[in-house]
Amino acid sequence: MDSRTIVAISSPPGPGRRGILRLSGGEARAIANRALEEDLETISRGADRASFRASFDDGIGRQPALVFWMPGPRSYTGEDVVEFHLPGAAPLLARSCQRLLELGAYAAAPGEFTRRAFLNGRIDLTRAEGVLELVQSTNDAERRSALRLLEGGLSRRVLELRDGLDEVRALCEASLDFDEVDAGHVPLEELARGLSAIEGRLAEARAFESARQTPEALPRVALAGAPNAGKSSLWNALVEGGAALVSEEPGTTRDVLVGPVSVGRGDVLLVDLAGQDPRARGPDELAQRRAAEEREVAALVLWVIDGTRLLAEEAERVLAEAPGDARVLLVVNQVDRMEERRAGRLRAELAGSIGGREGGWVSARDGTGLDALRGRIAEALGLAGGAPAEQDLSRELFLRHRSALERASELVGDARARLAEVPLDISAETLREATRALDEISGRTSSEDLLDRIFARFCLGK
Repeated sequence: MDSRTIVAISSPPGPGRRGILRLSGGEARAIANRALEEDLETISRGADRASFRASFDDGIGRQPALVFWMPGPRSYTGEDVVEFHLPGAAPLLARSCQRLLELGAYAAAPGEFTRRAFLNGRIDLTRAEGVLELVQSTNDAERRSALRLLEGGLSRRVLELRDGLDEVRALCEASLDFDEVDAGHVPLEELARGLSAIEGRLAEARAFESARQTPEALPRVALAGAPNAGKSSLWNALVEGGAALVSEEPGTTRDVLVGPVSVGRGDVLLVDLAGQDPRARGPDELAQRRAAEEREVAALVLWVIDGTRLLAEEAERVLAEAPGDARVLLVVNQVDRMEERRAGRLRAELAGSIGGREGGWVSARDGTGLDALRGRIAEALGLAGGAPAEQDLSRELFLRHRSALERASELVGDARARLAEVPLDISAETLREATRALDEISGRTSSEDLLDRIFARFCLGK
């Protein structure tokens, strides 16, 4: 790591009552003392944190300064840090920064203060990304999302997961030295329970990251159609952990339910709505208005049809009820309950009418056609195949975290499923790979290229 003492203006650009200059590094105290007073060490060697008023010599004149001394390793960067709070006029700040450069400091690169905090173990990579999100947030929702990352919500979960993986892996490796009759042997059932618990916590970590996303970051896909067409069942099947109330009685859904779904190379928010019923009154009428509003703002509408109630001769009527919009895909649900001969008639009847708007023939009950439906959604929204689309910062970081969590989940699930089939040393190695996937999130195993790309997006002084 670069050991030079760095300096930058850390306050936002533009006029202000105060401006901030930040120094960090082994020579911070000595350089600060030379700028404050001659022949006198204003900041004493070995002094703990301190703040005081002083006169800053910018090489042309003197400026009133409020000085903050924060010695390492308990500073933000883990190094000795001095901050000068000076008059906020841009020319005065520029001259003061130039003076510190003349006294031996080096100009900080974008994000270099936070990068040093990461490299010195003061924060992990997720918290560094939280700083970046917070600095670049443009609204309150983005600010809240950044704070949840900065405050360690994901970091804490990853650490707990890592500890759990280490514990189960240690049990696997310890059992290698014992036969089943020995006291040191760990039963496979106990290992499986431990891995199941880790899978549950991985799901919680993925849910945390999904919930942290600002609604503006994801396109909305609305489920619409007649009451009792199976929209809520389809929502449950597509949204991880979905628990929408499902009933044979029509009109069960009144509230708008929203959940993330992975499609192609991105995510969407799937929105479950009340079934379309022009005869609704009272609370049901309000639910109808809310559903109509959601359909208007949705990037895509999935018009869900109950295949068990659809007759071929009624196909034109059903299609006439569906919105005639390029943003609509028609989805025939509950195909697992349809007779094969009748299903064939319906497919033939609808094929010519639906044209390019066919979303697919699916079953929320047994999963038939769900992968194909995800693919059609991705195609309709430009998220299918190819290089990733240009993402905003929050979205880009979320995709990085999600990819690592999904990789860890796959590895843990594979280890649990094959406990009885493969030697325990193979299971232990699979869990070690899962740990490495988690370490990509916290930055323990991140490449220099990844770090360069992340910290290059910071502004100067952060």
